[in-house]
Amino acid sequence: MKAASPLKDKVVLVVDDEPDILETIEEELDMCLVHKAGDYDTALQYLLSYTYDIVILDIMGVNGFELLRHTVSRGFPTVMLTAHALTPDALKTAIKLGALSFLPKEKISEIGSYLEDVVLGGGKPVWKRLFSRLGESFNKHFGPDWREKDTFLKEFLDELKKSADAAEETPGRQ
Repeated sequence: MKAASPLKDKVVLVVDDEPDILETIEEELDMCLVHKAGDYDTALQYLLSYTYDIVILDIMGVNGFELLRHTVSRGFPTVMLTAHALTPDALKTAIKLGALSFLPKEKISEIGSYLEDVVLGGGKPVWKRLFSRLGESFNKHFGPDWREKDTFLKEFLDELKKSADAAEETPGRQ
């Protein structure tokens, strides 16, 4: 018997200006209660009216970074999902503003497993896991030396590696 998904019965807001993306995510997250918003104003009304276990934000077309500020201030775990804004600068902005994860839309068919990481992470950022899963994809999109070109990202990734190394050296500690 398969264990129930940690996403079961979670309330999720998905914000994207592309109706087909909204429908695809709703299908992928059929174990969740999904609210969909196709524009900034609708999304803001949902954010002010409901409580969410996870919010998924497109960046372009819906003013995703401004919405991210609202989700973070309300304490909603937020994942950025993008195709056109898949850049190191957008990744850096998402990290700095408090997103927990950042996914390329090409991974939309796997969104459930990425969101499970967020839920199982207890609402804390899952960057270490994300970079281990998507490092090659980011290299393909950003170029092989993208990590070295930006001081913030280089230091951020070095810090993730140090914390991972420290966790491995201290067995039994969480």
